[in-house]
Amino acid sequence: MIDLRLLREDPDRVRASQRARGEDVALVDSLLSADERRRSSGVRFDELRAEQKQLGKLIPKAAGEEKAELLKRAEQLKADVKAADAERDAADAETQELLLRLGNLVHPDVPVGGEEDFVTLETHGTIRDFAAEGFEPKDHLELGQLLGAIDVERGAKVSGSRFYFLTGVGALLELALVNAAIAQATAAGFTPMLTPALVRPQSMAGTGFLGQAAQDVYHLDKDDLYLVGTSEVPLAAYHMDEIIDADRLPLRYAGFSPCFRREAGSHGKDTRGIFRVHQFDKVEMFSYVAPEDSQAEHQRLLEWEKQWLTSLELPFRVIDVASADLGSSAARKFDCEAWIPTQGKYRELTSTSDCTEFQSRRLSIRVRDGKQVKPLATLNGTLCAVPRTIVAILENHQQADGSVRVPEVLRPYLGGREVLEPVSR
Repeated sequence: MIDLRLLREDPDRVRASQRARGEDVALVDSLLSADERRRSSGVRFDELRAEQKQLGKLIPKAAGEEKAELLKRAEQLKADVKAADAERDAADAETQELLLRLGNLVHPDVPVGGEEDFVTLETHGTIRDFAAEGFEPKDHLELGQLLGAIDVERGAKVSGSRFYFLTGVGALLELALVNAAIAQATAAGFTPMLTPALVRPQSMAGTGFLGQAAQDVYHLDKDDLYLVGTSEVPLAAYHMDEIIDADRLPLRYAGFSPCFRREAGSHGKDTRGIFRVHQFDKVEMFSYVAPEDSQAEHQRLLEWEKQWLTSLELPFRVIDVASADLGSSAARKFDCEAWIPTQGKYRELTSTSDCTEFQSRRLSIRVRDGKQVKPLATLNGTLCAVPRTIVAILENHQQADGSVRVPEVLRPYLGGREVLEPVSR
């Protein structure tokens, strides 16, 4: 959530952020009104309680008619205090409910617009000219079936559409990717973490995934637990309700977990293969830093993502995501999109978001710097979303005979294997 003081001092900035996100601007005025009622009812309650306490001191000293009048006033005050307390609680609850609906403040450098209004910041690598090489590229599913690596038919039989099995070298390729990604993150100073896949509602809400993203989340009604769509959720909640000493920052974690997404609203999109699925594994980077260091940390996370994709020898571009395409927690987001030959376009492989103090305020995570205690900043960055990375590797490193060249960075994790060979020609 945002700082209420900032809302009071500069409501136009908050309105502009809501407008850029394509979200309800009237929410700002509703929140300002609720906050004013919360504060005024709080003052009223404090005044009545002070009078009540003062009256409590006078009554024992009074007698006769004076005491009777004071007791009558005390009865009225009792009712007034109760009413003021209820009014204060109601205004506070309304303020908190509205505050939780408000997205993070969009960074001023974010391009304004929808999904297609991103700005391309960089392009890396060379897109292969398969026609010049004399063959038509196969898509990842055809290659995966030739290699005995991907089985979507049995995935659908067992679990339904958008589920899959990774088999043989497909399973080994996932393990190689995860190990290589964790090795890079560990070398960069991240603490490896294996995180829970089920979290409580306060963890999911605290990270901002029960707002605009709620329709994409799996909920277990019987247990009131949520399946995470990313290990960002348990990593953000890891220090919930804690105060961290400033000299411990930055704290950096690399979480590996299964991820579950309903993919609501994606009917008919990416239905072939394993690009868009309901369950996948991912290595996620997560940072806790001082608020003044969040933009620099955002650039560092982006550099680590670029280092990873470069090591996989993939052509990719970096985009500055437009305002209406940001998640509610993100003030700014950069995506790295790899070239997918058979689609003839770049597709998202990694993403990194600067969430500033938005999540830490919701999760009550603070930093102690001397005598000052204040919210800190949180950031997240995908290092390796496994299925999409497999898609990009298979398609970009395929050879005419259906084999796939293994990037050098993965070879130590595949027993030195340089090529993945078809199981049958």
